[in-house]
Amino acid sequence: MAIVSNPARLAEQHAASLSRKPGIDIPGQVFKGVLITLTGTAVAFLAVLVGVMVVDGWSVLSERLGDFLSRGFSQRSAAEAGVWQGIIGTLQIAIATTVFAVPIGVATAIYLVEYADNNRFSRLVELNVRNLAGVPSIVYGLLGLAVFVKSLSGFTQGKTIFAGGMTLAAMVLPIVVITSVEALKAVPQGVREAAYGVGATKWEVVARQVLPASFSTILTGTVLSLARALGEAAPLILVGAATGFISFGDANFLETFTGPFTALPVLIFNFARQPGEDWSANAAAASVVILVLILMINGTAIYLRNRFEKKW
Repeated sequence: MAIVSNPARLAEQHAASLSRKPGIDIPGQVFKGVLITLTGTAVAFLAVLVGVMVVDGWSVLSERLGDFLSRGFSQRSAAEAGVWQGIIGTLQIAIATTVFAVPIGVATAIYLVEYADNNRFSRLVELNVRNLAGVPSIVYGLLGLAVFVKSLSGFTQGKTIFAGGMTLAAMVLPIVVITSVEALKAVPQGVREAAYGVGATKWEVVARQVLPASFSTILTGTVLSLARALGEAAPLILVGAATGFISFGDANFLETFTGPFTALPVLIFNFARQPGEDWSANAAAASVVILVLILMINGTAIYLRNRFEKKW
């Protein structure tokens, strides 16, 4: 015997269920509180770091900022030392690292995502790339000393910007590959299928659809990896970055790529190991300079991501 439900009764029950207030989501509120606490802790660490550097280097930043930015390194007196050579060297290393790392990293990601078969070899390559992203920077410094400074000295001219840039390029290459792979995988498969449907070739799909669609994410990952490279000192010291005075003579900007070089992290290391509070103030002021430089790079990455990002 079938039981016939009362429609009016069902409507009342449905209305009562809609008007019922949900209970308090205790686990969700706890998790939200944990996230807010951890975020606040990270911001507090950053604020303390910036505050300590600004306070310790305030005597330099407030009294002779212009001279500090325009003078070269000097071991005679802390009051005569500057970071101009380090700024130039850092920018040159950024150019060399980008030239060597970005094309190889993006090309590797395109092969892994678009061309390689889903077999043991491709999975092994991707696994090794991810493992290389966690290798300490000092190991890449030893690699650069053995390969780029000694074995390839005919190309790099020994301890030069090229050797330093190639060393840092090897260090950030796994990060560029990983971010590029994830960016390419994030492009909806429907974009590829639609292009194939109108007769596009494999190369046309990759060059005209997939790469433009993933450009903003690839660019962001590349710039952030470059920002990490610019803060490294140990690899550059191992490949021959100068920790004292260097002179470019009459060499132009391009010729300095094959001569002695230094960088801001190396100068900070050299300032910090000198005795006296004046040198410590120089180290703190140079830390503020490199922090501002990295924040400018990260800000550029955010702007470019928002400028070219596509919404699906």
